[in-house]
Amino acid sequence: MKKLSVCVLFGGVSPEHEVSLRSAESVLKNMDQSKYNIFPIGITKEGDWIHYVGKDYSLLPTGEWRDYPGNRRSAISPVRGQGLLCFEGDCVVRERIDVVFPVLHGENGEDGTIQGLLQLAGIPYVGPRVSASAVAMDKTLTKLVAGQAGVPQADWFLARRIELDCHMEHVISQLESRFDYPMFVKPAGTGSSVGVSKAANQDQLREGLLSAAVYDEKVLVEEYIRGKEIEVAVMGNESPVASVCGEIDSGAEFYDYDAKYITDTSVAYIPARISEEAAEQVRELAVRVYQAIGCRGLSRVDFFVTEDGRAVFNEINTIPGFTSISMYPKLFAASGIPYSQLIDELIRLAMEEQE
Repeated sequence: MKKLSVCVLFGGVSPEHEVSLRSAESVLKNMDQSKYNIFPIGITKEGDWIHYVGKDYSLLPTGEWRDYPGNRRSAISPVRGQGLLCFEGDCVVRERIDVVFPVLHGENGEDGTIQGLLQLAGIPYVGPRVSASAVAMDKTLTKLVAGQAGVPQADWFLARRIELDCHMEHVISQLESRFDYPMFVKPAGTGSSVGVSKAANQDQLREGLLSAAVYDEKVLVEEYIRGKEIEVAVMGNESPVASVCGEIDSGAEFYDYDAKYITDTSVAYIPARISEEAAEQVRELAVRVYQAIGCRGLSRVDFFVTEDGRAVFNEINTIPGFTSISMYPKLFAASGIPYSQLIDELIRLAMEEQE
């Protein structure tokens, strides 16, 4: 049986570059090398594409992969049939690529940009297509689609960077007339809780708005929903399925970047400590959001579940974390699909979608 040639893209020009390196380490370690010819392609923070030829994937999170002997500059050609181009001195070596597995989180990787390149190149790839990726990356667009689909969610307000620069006090007055403290403040287009804050008073709200505006010209402010943080993994094309529900106890004010990746305060419960009725509601709503946005392949969908068992949609991630501690692979492992088999299935779905 012929091996598939799989290009794993990681890194990226994104605030979530480091998270991507950790995700790629786990994906590469769990890929069955008897089934795949693997081409790990790292994108540096400066935008250089490098074919990492080493086999020690623990060098990815440390950054040492960049200077590995024998690495080749590379690029994916937008010309159909050209595949992966690797540069060796004055020569260009063309490598056949059957499918791309983007492990790129956030800007320039999860927002439809890399998906557009792969679409032009005619190369199958894991994950949602261009429009779904773009909509899911922008939390305000996601809110509009979810609302149209009848999915319950927190009340929200959109502030723009230019309004904050010129009319900060007016924006704060609008927010205080609409929401009680605390409020959540988020850049519209980041993941991994980058730039997200919880504002308990006016000073924290002002600081949170300015911080979020560093990452995006659109800033989302949401009412606070008191409840458990619940995550569910979804996989599939025309007939997606949802995993068991998982619960995050952040051990902090909320599940921020540090709680996710740096400190050891957070605890995951799989299955989530919610009723079976609430779990089924979350799973049904997760699939509804997934289909409304037009996702393919995979996504992780996040909710709050209130004390009375009501599910409230939070956000969707089209290229969720794949690190050793990430919920997406853990949720499907708990549903009977171990990590290596999950990778196989995601690649199969990408090939199916292309056909």
